[in-house]
Amino acid sequence: MNILTPEEHHIIIEKGTERPYTGEYRDLHADGIYICRQCNSPLYRSENKFDSHCGWPSFDDAIPGRVLMQPDTDHIRTEIVCKTCHGHLGHIFVGEQQTEKNTRHCVNSLSMRFIQKDNISDEIISQLPSYEVAILAGGCFWCIEGALQQLPGSIEIRSGYMGGKRPFPTYERVCTGVSGYIEVVQIFFDPTLLSYEQLLGHFFAIHDPTSQDQQGNDKGSQYRSAIFTYSDEQSLQAQRTINILNQSGQYLKPIVTEIRPVENFYLAESYHQNFYTNNPDKPYCQLVIKPKIEKIQSLLK
Repeated sequence: MNILTPEEHHIIIEKGTERPYTGEYRDLHADGIYICRQCNSPLYRSENKFDSHCGWPSFDDAIPGRVLMQPDTDHIRTEIVCKTCHGHLGHIFVGEQQTEKNTRHCVNSLSMRFIQKDNISDEIISQLPSYEVAILAGGCFWCIEGALQQLPGSIEIRSGYMGGKRPFPTYERVCTGVSGYIEVVQIFFDPTLLSYEQLLGHFFAIHDPTSQDQQGNDKGSQYRSAIFTYSDEQSLQAQRTINILNQSGQYLKPIVTEIRPVENFYLAESYHQNFYTNNPDKPYCQLVIKPKIEKIQSLLK
């Protein structure tokens, strides 16, 4: 760990906040990577930085698997910390409609150090995750997220929305069942540890793909079973998997899982992220999510 100045210690360890419009990176627009000031873990790419006019550096995305969201002690906001050392970074806000991703990571400059593109070391490059991305929908995103987080090779899973027409969906609008949006999870995974074919196998094991617009007591078109694909290869693999399962005799009815090209992903509100981890004792988590987690764990034995 790097030695921190008293000002850095106040922000990173004591979870303080630097005064607005004073941070050294607020107006920086150079190409490069922002790393954790305490442990040097890569956090943000410069292409995800934008002017939010809030007084602090803002990013609409983080490097997958490097930033952790957790409930703030004020029980209102969602804190973001470095996943490696748990140093305080700032807060995340969803729904402000400032960028297409509809997300703002509001970060203290003192929590980060900027490395210009030409000066990025091999050590930093080696920490950048190698990953593929999948989008899956199989009922409530809390369930799919919590279960698939158990898989070795799962780098990060984000709950969100996809498939509707009107931009910037909200949970309330999606819950009406008429927005066209589906509750989905965006999965960043290491293909050397978890193949797309294996990921699909686990996905089908934790929901009923023969059920139209319903999983258990969760009813509505937002709960339909779907696979959004990033490539022809993913589409072909998804169709192969469905064909094999349909022919296996495992299901009494045909699989209704849709295969669709990926559309714009909207991150769900912060309180949906890591829902089981943050709320393990809630009745829904115990009665609905936990059995799916246990099924994944049994499959991994």
